[in-house]
Amino acid sequence: MKIGVLLSGCGVYDGVEIQEAVLTLLAIEEIGAEAICISVDENQYHVVNHITGDEMSESRNMMIEAARISRGKIHEISTISPADIDALVIPGGFGSAKNFTQWAFSGPEGEINAKVKLLIVNMVNVGKPIVALCVSPIVVAKALQNSSIHPKMTIGSDQEKSPYDINSFSQGMESIGISSEMKTIREILIDTENNIITAPCYMMEASILEVRDNIKNAFEALKQLL
Repeated sequence: MKIGVLLSGCGVYDGVEIQEAVLTLLAIEEIGAEAICISVDENQYHVVNHITGDEMSESRNMMIEAARISRGKIHEISTISPADIDALVIPGGFGSAKNFTQWAFSGPEGEINAKVKLLIVNMVNVGKPIVALCVSPIVVAKALQNSSIHPKMTIGSDQEKSPYDINSFSQGMESIGISSEMKTIREILIDTENNIITAPCYMMEASILEVRDNIKNAFEALKQLL
């Protein structure tokens, strides 16, 4: 069983959330599957100093950065089709809102990377499962915008502490055809009709252990779907 892991770079503020990515790789191994790391051979939107939060005057490539997490084993997204993997997982991080989509700048009206959209749409069309962690449900939402598919997804809960405006994200997803539900760090959402699993992870104020458990629960659900 092979599970694609779509990585938007390396670092929460300008790429993939590293802890979520590593815990994803661990969870894949724990259910007896093989991770196939995937990225986009394009420059990320910008580079952020993760100490100060300031933008840096340099450019970095998503795929080269993501290879730091995958220990050099990575596939360019255009070389992967649904025939190559049994499921697709998208960890969170600002790369989902800056590199894969433009949600960070334009909200639900922002564009989505064409290669990312194609893989997601193709996975959904053949009925293969997708797991979207943290903020990454917005990537799935953009991919399925203006389609006949309207999945149920969560991006967190407004009933517990979050570093982000959960309601704004939820309303944005609703505006482009997604049924958005509130879930805490202790919960996941399984859309059995569309084979899409979502988990809030670091969209909520959470410890790494809570995020670990959230991801593990998502993968136990994925194992059942598979």
